[in-house]
Parts: sequence; C-alpha cells; structure tokens
Amino acid sequence: MNKYHDIEVIINNKRYTLSGYESEEYLQKIASYINNKHAEFRNKDAYKFLDSELKNILMQINIADDYFKTTNKLKEIETESDAKSKEIFDLKHELISARTKLEAAEREVDELKSELHEAQKNIVRLETELGDNDK
Repeated sequence: MNKYHDIEVIINNKRYTLSGYESEEYLQKIASYINNKHAEFRNKDAYKFLDSELKNILMQINIADDYFKTTNKLKEIETESDAKSKEIFDLKHELISARTKLEAAEREVDELKSELHEAQKNIVRLETELGDNDK
C-alpha cells in the first residue's frame, strides 16, 4: 500500500495542504494544473470583473470540460486501439493462411518436380529401349 502524504502547495497565491496516497510529485502536479487554469483565466479581461463565486464556478466548469474532453479522447483512442488490434489479428490470420497455402503449393511443386524427374527418366529408358529395339 502507498504511503499517505501531506504536502504544502500554493494555489492561486494561497498555501494549502494536499493529502493523499498519491506521490508528492503527483499532488504537486495537480496544484500546478490548477495554477495554470487560474493563470489562464487571469489573462482574460472579463474574468477580472466577476465575483469570486462566479470565478470558482467558471473554474470548475473549465476543469470539468477538460476532464470530459480527456475522457472522450481516451475512449476514442481505446476504440482505435481495439480496431487496430482486430486488424492486426485479421492480418495475422491472413498471413498464417497464406503461409499454409504457400507450404501446400511448395509441396505440390516438389511432388510435380519428382514426377517430372521420374517421367524424364522413364522417357530416357523408353528411348534407350526403342534404340535397342531398332538395332
């Protein structure tokens, strides 16, 4: 089990203590993400004139939007991954089938070569017999 961590972070110029079983680096990363969101909003003129409750609601909506967009993107990637896995499976199956057909064709070629060789020997034997009979 992971160790429980308490870490002090600064979010929007205020000191907070974050606690959890996640690593300190992860908790710091969360604080950094939220700070970046605050900085993103501070750069917008209209945001400066809103009351703190509306600022917080907009921040929550923006974070929820990021979450749902990321979740949807993950689902798209999983769907693409599943499709590519199926395509790879189908290609492997096709490859195995082609190899099996190739091996069967190679065996048939070997058999036909053997038959040809036997037929050529038989022709030579018959020609020799025919030549002996003509004499």
